[in-house]
Amino acid sequence: MHSIGRVSAFGAGWVFLIVAIGTLFGCVFGSAEISNADEVAIDRFDTVVIDAGHGGEDTGAHGQRGIVEKELVLDVSRRLAKRLRDRSLRVVMTRDDDRFVPLEERFALANDARGDLFVSIHANATKNTAIGGVETFFLALDASDDDARRIASRENEAFASPASASVAIDPLNAILGDLIESEYMRESNEFARLAQSGLAGTEIGHSRGVKQAPFVVLQGVQMPSALVEIGFITNRNDASRLRSDGGRDRVADSLADAVLEFGRRFDARRGVGTSRAPSSGSRLAERHAQ
Repeated sequence: MHSIGRVSAFGAGWVFLIVAIGTLFGCVFGSAEISNADEVAIDRFDTVVIDAGHGGEDTGAHGQRGIVEKELVLDVSRRLAKRLRDRSLRVVMTRDDDRFVPLEERFALANDARGDLFVSIHANATKNTAIGGVETFFLALDASDDDARRIASRENEAFASPASASVAIDPLNAILGDLIESEYMRESNEFARLAQSGLAGTEIGHSRGVKQAPFVVLQGVQMPSALVEIGFITNRNDASRLRSDGGRDRVADSLADAVLEFGRRFDARRGVGTSRAPSSGSRLAERHAQ
């Protein structure tokens, strides 16, 4: 009887060992499958929200030779969207036609899409027609200089309804305080610098730098974000270039390269491999390859 008991115990031990090994392998490979699924579904950079400024009754700025901001930025936004979709990115546009989109709807579209990056495209204007160039902004409670404050004020006027005013106040108190030190802020700064570097390398004009300002359109999006002023349509040289297909293509190419490079870094920080990179031959790709 004792012999049989020892054999039974020995057999039970082997059964336990086999089950334990099976469980261990199941956990390892199962967790790997879950990790891979999460990597593809959550962590990878795959969704960009493009916000064409103004629209509908809100025409935005009017520039030389009949340029209207709402029409220009929509055209550039469509060109950028095509380039990103061609690189297998999902693109959500806050507007794809000539209509006014309220601030709350822009926020909802961006956040419901679970975007990885929000890019708002605008064109600059000033009474001093000698001023030209490109500049890029990311969100901050205070403007970095008087020009940044002026530009934010002008762009924010489009959303000056009572409902939009409440949206503009709440994020400052409820979101912006935490956002300033968050990863979103750091990544917004990073993308803004990539975009500015790429645009400054085009023929659109000299670089006016990366700046900070309290743009309401950036306050409610839960992702890295930047607002790009692609040139002064009140400046003769900027306006001339931005009227042409070639000039608009160069802006779209530069922004696409910046998005792709940001996406590559985004994935690398999260330990996710990426098959995307800035377009071969682009200035931005060459600059970051050095």
